[in-house]
Amino acid sequence: MGKIYITYCLACFLTFCLFSCNNESNQYSLGVVSTATPEASKVGEQILLKGGNAIDAAIAISFALGVTEPAMSGLGGGTQVLLSINNQPPISINGTTYSPANTPAHIKDTLTYHRRSTIPSTVKVLDYLWKTYGSGKISWEQLIEPSIALAKNGFKVGEFRAKVYQYYETKLVESPFNTSYFLKNNSQIPEEGDIINQPQLAVTLKRLAKYGADDFYNGEIAKKIADDMNNNGGWITLEDLNNFPEPKELQPLSINYNNMIVYSQPPPCGGWTTLLALNLMEEASKDNVLTDLEIINSLYLAHTDRQENPITDLINYDSVAQVKLSKSYTKNLNYEFSQLPSNTNDNNSGETTHFSVVDASGNAIAVTSSINAYFGSLAASKELGFLYNTYMDDFIFENLNHPFAIKPHAMAYSSMSPTIVQENGENILVIGSPGSSRIISSVSQITALWLLNKNIEPLIKRPRIHVSKNNIYFENKTDSLKIYSFIKANGYTIKIPSEKLMIQQNMNAYYGGIHAIAKENNTWIGVADPRRDGLKIDVKKQ
Repeated sequence: MGKIYITYCLACFLTFCLFSCNNESNQYSLGVVSTATPEASKVGEQILLKGGNAIDAAIAISFALGVTEPAMSGLGGGTQVLLSINNQPPISINGTTYSPANTPAHIKDTLTYHRRSTIPSTVKVLDYLWKTYGSGKISWEQLIEPSIALAKNGFKVGEFRAKVYQYYETKLVESPFNTSYFLKNNSQIPEEGDIINQPQLAVTLKRLAKYGADDFYNGEIAKKIADDMNNNGGWITLEDLNNFPEPKELQPLSINYNNMIVYSQPPPCGGWTTLLALNLMEEASKDNVLTDLEIINSLYLAHTDRQENPITDLINYDSVAQVKLSKSYTKNLNYEFSQLPSNTNDNNSGETTHFSVVDASGNAIAVTSSINAYFGSLAASKELGFLYNTYMDDFIFENLNHPFAIKPHAMAYSSMSPTIVQENGENILVIGSPGSSRIISSVSQITALWLLNKNIEPLIKRPRIHVSKNNIYFENKTDSLKIYSFIKANGYTIKIPSEKLMIQQNMNAYYGGIHAIAKENNTWIGVADPRRDGLKIDVKKQ
């Protein structure tokens, strides 16, 4: 009897193991999602589980981030995209915003609230992505429905977002233009864990879902934007919205890095500087080791070249970019410290969001979206419930002959650098970050370090460095002490940015929020920056 019982138990155990193994083996990956909020990542997961592709997921994520991270992006902003379909060479979608047609020349001192906004591009970009590269399995309404629910029912404010609210409390409370929509109970700064509802934004999203993106530029939403601008001194008109151009597909800029191809966003974005920094880091790391000193020097040269010798033609840039990204240009690049001012200001908030998505079919997409500053213009329409951007701040005002001078229909210069790396015809890294000029510093150093060792998870927590002319910004104060003599000898000034938005020890949101997906040992590994509230999800289906 004892033998029979033992045999029976053994059989049950083997059956359980077999079932468990089969159950596990029946799980297969649909892709990976990495975004700046858990809510948005879960929305991306839902879309992939419903049969959508990476592009479908990206569209739904973008709408969700506009709800759950309103300080960084939303319907009133701009969006830049780099995507690869079925492991093909990436395509750049230029989603730049434009200054209004009646923009006056001398306006710097009058840029407040509504006047700070360029014509939003985000909705136009998302619509183009859906119509051109969507799977065809997920409707426009289905892509927006999760965001409607988040706006109506609310979401829990994360640790980083609570810090942002606290940091900008005075500006939010003092603004007369409906920033109460983004507060708890329309009046209180939310704390971590509090629920934020945005019923007015839910109404706008419902209309957008029902009538399509065209309503934002030619329909009722467009009329409400134009009326709001007219009533509050803004320059965006109904004609501006009616005539807003379709997003342009461009060939991304690229470099060869140790036999891998790195692609990034062309002008007006900062991809060329990101690639230049990578070229410099490759040149410096001949022994397959990249030190902090080599990172500092590379970032210094790249950022200085951007300041002193920028690409000024944002349309016909090909020949100039080709020269700047050549290996010979990299080898000969040199700037003397004595030639540069020491009082450089690099405090531009430049807040933004970035997310990355890959799917099982070889599609990959890197999306950087922004309303430019934290909480944008601090102005929202009473009838629409989303914040306008502040891209009017990014033009040159002192010299009207400058290539980036303020004028009608001008494109704002940007640091956005959504980036994709390919090896042997396959995508192996999808990466990007928010953070003004720190985008370039963060994306280039993390990409370079990953290409050397192919281990993304520890890199996401690695202390970062930013260089602005002769200022070095250290995330970890002790790192500056290690190379103090070098810094002193070469004329650098050590800077430690404000720690008011830090949510974890020694990790500062000043250095962006990297959301990346890397292929390691033939498996996609997602990482979400611990400097934000982000979440990566490996999407699996039974």
